[in-house]
Amino acid sequence: MSIAGKLIEELEKDRMARRRLAEILVTDGEVRLAIINAVLADVATKEDLRRTEDNLKALIEREISRLEKRIDSLERRIDALENRVNSIEARLSRLEGQMNLFVKLFIAFNLPILLAVIGILLRLVFA
Repeated sequence: MSIAGKLIEELEKDRMARRRLAEILVTDGEVRLAIINAVLADVATKEDLRRTEDNLKALIEREISRLEKRIDSLERRIDALENRVNSIEARLSRLEGQMNLFVKLFIAFNLPILLAVIGILLRLVFA
């Protein structure tokens, strides 16, 4: 095994040695700067957060706009259906009125005939 491998094994086993190595590395200005630069590459800045917030706001606004358009479309379809139902109700109402008139006319014209037939039959029976 290489010396580097043995060193890593020893550092894994010895907690105090790891701490001492970390202290040595942190006190070295160049190493500390390299560690800070590596960490900063993964840290979000206020500008990153602002851009993310702006992107989210834009996305939410687009989705809300899309949903509003769909709702408007549904409202138009519902209005059209209401108009059609109202039209059908009006036509049914007119048809009902015509049927009532038809029944009244049917009774008005056929009742005298029916009474005449009953009268004739009664005369035949009692004559």
